[in-house]
Amino acid sequence: MIKNLMTSAGGFSELESNKIKFPEITGPILEKVCQYFYYKLRHTNSKDALPQFPLPPELALELLMAANFLDV
Repeated sequence: MIKNLMTSAGGFSELESNKIKFPEITGPILEKVCQYFYYKLRHTNSKDALPQFPLPPELALELLMAANFLDV
């Protein structure tokens, strides 16, 4: 989806800078979001038992807020 946004003719500044900034989301939280996307991709349609995604309790609230912001 982001690739579609980046290649559309919408005149977005991200198209010129090739960067997307999330000032509301800290680096460690965004990294955990990316780790989850990889986890989900890796285990989708797997016949193996789904391993638990490692989620430190102290990150839970910030991750929930980031997921809400990113609409995922």
